[in-house]
Amino acid sequence: MSTEGFQSPAAPTSADSSMDSTEAQRNNPAKTPIQILHEYGTKNGNLPVYEMEKAEGEAHQPSFVFSVKIEDISCTGQGSSKKAAKHQAAEAALKILKIDPGTVKDPVKSESNGVAAETDNHPNSVGVLQELALQRGWRLPEYTVLKEAGPPHKREFTVTCRMESLSEKAVGNSKKAAKKAAAEKMVGKLQSLSGCSEITWTPQPSVRFENLRNSQAEKITLLRRNPLSIPNTDYIQLMLELSKEQGFEVTYFDIDELTVNGQYQCLAELSTSPVTVCHGTGISCSNAHNDAAHSALQYIKIMASIK
Repeated sequence: MSTEGFQSPAAPTSADSSMDSTEAQRNNPAKTPIQILHEYGTKNGNLPVYEMEKAEGEAHQPSFVFSVKIEDISCTGQGSSKKAAKHQAAEAALKILKIDPGTVKDPVKSESNGVAAETDNHPNSVGVLQELALQRGWRLPEYTVLKEAGPPHKREFTVTCRMESLSEKAVGNSKKAAKKAAAEKMVGKLQSLSGCSEITWTPQPSVRFENLRNSQAEKITLLRRNPLSIPNTDYIQLMLELSKEQGFEVTYFDIDELTVNGQYQCLAELSTSPVTVCHGTGISCSNAHNDAAHSALQYIKIMASIK
């Protein structure tokens, strides 16, 4: 993809000047306007927020307009790609803030096939989730390596990304690749739950154990009164009913590694405050889930009965 359109409106417009500027950017390892603006926002506790204002033009020649808001400043930028428009907007904001970006690196490097390479601002899903959590006061995303497999020259890593009550799992040939893939899946899930590319999903408020102790609802009352030792009980269903009544979510995480006895393992995570995580094992995945649900119910029963 051509780098035309990334030039700042205040920069020279001649073709020679544009080429010289682009060449200087490529040879300079400095940061992009978006990175500089992000660092400025991080230091000041007010991260920049980007929004797409307009997308028009033909498929082979699109035009995008993005706005960026930081503190009481709002700027727009236009370009032939989303990355270009965001960089223009960030550069304009830096000028208003009187922050000299210097000679920044080219936000888009052309590949031999003419397709723009992904850079820091192209939805770097790990960064997107990090910013989302900071902006909205959510818990920061957590990444856990569940499994490492394969010979030394061809390792395969399985990583889980957890964000609030949601979880996604992905595989990669390195921890970094698996983490990135899991983050991309999480962004996709958030967009799916939001019904559009703009993430509007919000997590349910965390349920504190004080609420469980004070609740006189049917399911929690039955849990306090009845034993959890009846054979062949569907504890997963009991947990589901209780979670719906009390307003928390339950997520089950399968652990690929078997126990020393060859049993399946599972974790049940409850979106309570603090978060509750219980372990379960069984001769099958479903049995492990049921055992984890049983352990979680036992824990809630204890916590909800403390006076």
